[in-house]
Amino acid sequence: MSRRLVLGDIVIDRLVELEGPGYDPTFFFPDATIDAFEGELDWLAPHFWDVEAGTYLRAVQSYAVRTRHHTVLVDACVGHMKERPSTPHWHRRQSSWLDQLRAAGIKPEEVDFVMCTHLHADHVGWNTRLENGRWVPTFPNARYVFHRDEVAYWENKEDANEGTGTEDGCYEDSVLPVIEAGQATLVENDFALDDMFTLLPTPGHTPGHVCIDLNAPGGHAVLSGDTLHHPIQVAYPEWNSRFCVDPDLARISRRDFVDRHADTDAWILAAHFASPSFGRIVANGERCKFQL
Repeated sequence: MSRRLVLGDIVIDRLVELEGPGYDPTFFFPDATIDAFEGELDWLAPHFWDVEAGTYLRAVQSYAVRTRHHTVLVDACVGHMKERPSTPHWHRRQSSWLDQLRAAGIKPEEVDFVMCTHLHADHVGWNTRLENGRWVPTFPNARYVFHRDEVAYWENKEDANEGTGTEDGCYEDSVLPVIEAGQATLVENDFALDDMFTLLPTPGHTPGHVCIDLNAPGGHAVLSGDTLHHPIQVAYPEWNSRFCVDPDLARISRRDFVDRHADTDAWILAAHFASPSFGRIVANGERCKFQL
């Protein structure tokens, strides 16, 4: 199954760190019902729902985007040997993610920009690697782009080590070392990286959550981070994950996102959609669906 999307002269590679069954569906999506999932099986199965296990499928992944001018990494997964005790599959994980990056033809020193949709543990892990007992930036020549509101939230969060599965000290080991190394660029909503990469603010899951909007002559793609955790939220944008910081705002952002991109030519590249991941939002009666 292809992990590459080509839009004209732009090449986008999926770098998959984890893939398989997710949490109990009604644990992860507190407002969800199994009946509602099963009502969408004609398009959810087999890629996004395991009928036999009765649960959803998910991935943890990044996207490497190569244009004529830049190599851009969007999100950085869980990372290697990070202390994440609240999530056993992430805790001290021996990750082969960096090998995937190299297999795609990209050396760490060739990455020009790292753009984080937000700063949860499964999106910042490979921002840093351990060297002589210290966490240092993995990409020595890159500018790391963080939204200013997101950084301010984590800087002022008194319980950032509370271990909810989104945190476990990720700011200290995967963000702060980048800032201290002078490689971070803090941006506002109007940030643009050349004339192709812009930000689409989608706050709610976290205060400074953004999508990366990629408009190029060869096509349109939106790297949506955690605005959508699973394709079922295309049909039910009112369903939050249990990790949304501002549930009401998250619902508004998600609804706006689905409405904005439904029945357009935009490819949606989500951080947690299982393979094949690349698809579009299309109308499906009263609701929408994710079409591969």
